[in-house]
Formats: sequence, C-alpha cells, structure tokens
Amino acid sequence: MRAAVVVFPGSNCDRDLAVAFRAAGCQVEMVWHKDTSLPDGIDIVGLPGGFSFGDYLRCGAIAANSPICSEVKAHAERGGFVLGICNGFQILTETGLLPGALLRNAGIKYICRTVPLSVATTDSVYTSGYSDGQEIAIPIAHHDGNYTASDAVVQKLDDEDRIAFRYLANPNGSTADIAGILSANRRVLGMMPHPERAADDGHGGTDGTALFTSIASALAAA
Repeated sequence: MRAAVVVFPGSNCDRDLAVAFRAAGCQVEMVWHKDTSLPDGIDIVGLPGGFSFGDYLRCGAIAANSPICSEVKAHAERGGFVLGICNGFQILTETGLLPGALLRNAGIKYICRTVPLSVATTDSVYTSGYSDGQEIAIPIAHHDGNYTASDAVVQKLDDEDRIAFRYLANPNGSTADIAGILSANRRVLGMMPHPERAADDGHGGTDGTALFTSIASALAAA
C-alpha cells in the first residue's frame, strides 16, 4: 500500500503520521502543499494535524485552497481513501469532502490530553480492526475541535452509520459527542483525536495502532 502525507506550512504531525503508516507496512511519500499532483499509485492520502498557515482566517481554510487540495479532492471523488486528523479533519470540512465544521472548543481553551473514545462503527477500512462499542484511549490536541453540524446532517450521519468515533467524556462541546465521521462512500475519515500518537509502546498507549493496520490490511487485500 502506498500512502501520501501532505505537508502544509504549520503542519507538526506529518512525520508522526508517516511513521504510523510505515509501521503498518505502507510505503510513504511526503507531498508539499504547493505540488500540483499526487504521486502515481497512491492508495491513501493523509492530511496531518498541526496549525496549517497558523490557523489564520479559519482553521484549515487557507490549506483547503492549496494547489494539492484540488488533487486530494479529485482522488477522493475517484474513490480514493483520505484520512484527515485534527487539522486534517478541519481541512476536509473546508474542502467539502466532509460535512459540518470544527469550531472553537466550548471551554475556549486549547486541550491536550488523552481521552476515552467509543468506536461507533466497524464498517470501514479505518475501524474494522476494532469491535463495535470498543473503548479506546487516544490523545487530543486542539483549540478548534468542536464538531458542529445541523440536526439534519447529524441525523443523516447517524442513520447512515457514518459516525466513526464518539467521545465518552466530551471535552470540547462537539455535537452528539462526535469525534470522527466518514464520507458517504466510507472512504474518507476525518477525526480530531490523534491515533498516530497512540501507535507505539513509547507513546504510553497503542490504541491507535489498529486504525493503521486495518487500513493496510484492507487495501492490501483489495
């Protein structure tokens, strides 16, 4: 499996994401935000966490207009896989690849700690390595992680089993405790928590490992 990790000015989790992909057996290429094409043969694109363009304007809004993002959208629209974590999730909503928006945390504070999540669905290449309702511990690190969407959008996500993860102790005010969602074709995942920071024994927890090994196994078998 071949993964591309996009790097924006202000990305700070791009190397972490690449390491997690490689540990799962993926070949990884780093792609600069000004590139106008993705490398040939890419199976999945990773949009990492960080503070792209200093979070000016709106988190992810400037990055969403980078040259590479039109190619990321085209990749997704062709049925390619895209994983957006934290700032990457914000970028996915800004590009329209996922619905809703990430707003300022309800407590108006930056939060950096490990939180408990529930795996809300196992029907995706990202979550198939978990069990339904499994409780996992994954770090968060964000100031604008309050997932917000209309009642109709949240109901649609729920009805279509597209909520991937929920907070068990909501840290930021996210609607319906949502921590991560899937696209309609289930190939795009956006999540605020950082599984790449829980993918090695040295991290103090490895609950994020199954996400990366699930991706690698599913795409290797495709």
